[in-house]
Amino acid sequence: MHEFYESKTDMLSGREERMGRIEERLGEMGVTLPHLPAPLANYVPAKRAGNLVFTAGQVSAAEGRAYKGKLGATIGIEDGRAATRACVINCLAALRSVIGSLDHLKQIVAVHGLVNSTQDFDGQALVMNGASDFLVEVFGEAGRHIRTAVGVASLPMGFVASVYIIAEVEERD
Repeated sequence: MHEFYESKTDMLSGREERMGRIEERLGEMGVTLPHLPAPLANYVPAKRAGNLVFTAGQVSAAEGRAYKGKLGATIGIEDGRAATRACVINCLAALRSVIGSLDHLKQIVAVHGLVNSTQDFDGQALVMNGASDFLVEVFGEAGRHIRTAVGVASLPMGFVASVYIIAEVEERD
């Protein structure tokens, strides 16, 4: 059984969030998961189907910074990596809104990323390493996943990236 230290109710899902070992690990890394704003359109930030949770695409804005621009034109690889890291932080917040605590996560199954880039930019995989490396740093072996990195001509509101994840979680009681 997991030991929990703090509890609060998530406004989006109404589920109780518990701060456990994964949130503590994030805190040690200087990362605080954001509270999710209400979606701007007709969708939910994450949805559970059996033991899998699918997040909606999360854009590159976290920890007070919005990453906007286009790889190969206005943004470099390192800022792109920071942008996909920001996306996956938002994915974890969406995941937590469904399962209550990230300690209920068994593994990250897949990470899919869209990278706003010029037609001749071919470093999408390097940019997506920001998301992948972060997940492995947080979850260890459970953070290793399959991945897609795709370049796109544009993203909503000019964001650098949009990432969504699929995670396997513990069975419900």
